[in-house]
Amino acid sequence: MPHALTRRKTYAPRTRLHPSRAIGGMNVTPLIDVLLVLLVMLILAIPAPVNVTPVDLPGKPKPVLPVLAENAIAIDAADRLFWNGAPVSPETLRSQVAAAAASEEPALLRFAPDAEAGYGVAARTIALIREEGAKGFAFVGNEKYRQF
Repeated sequence: MPHALTRRKTYAPRTRLHPSRAIGGMNVTPLIDVLLVLLVMLILAIPAPVNVTPVDLPGKPKPVLPVLAENAIAIDAADRLFWNGAPVSPETLRSQVAAAAASEEPALLRFAPDAEAGYGVAARTIALIREEGAKGFAFVGNEKYRQF
């Protein structure tokens, strides 16, 4: 009668010296190599666009007011923007500054905020002028505020 603590038969580990059975599984390395070659061929076969059709997309609005050689940008005490004395919105001011920067001879933009104008509005206006690439920019009227 077999004893419960009898020794079981042990198997040698699978090694090259003792292959107990064939290793199942597919070698996917050649498959990956072929897929990479096909991917590279596909990338090289895609033609570069040569006939590009220009499409006029809505973009920056055209300037509404005339752009002079010297233009005054002002902010009053109520934080309203002005272009050469005419009230403008920030979007209109952006198009005016872009037109001034794009002109053949870049226009000079003279910035004159009121003493009571908000700092945030003045800072945003200066940032707007910088973003649109204005070449000539000057602060005017600062001599009024020398004495605090």
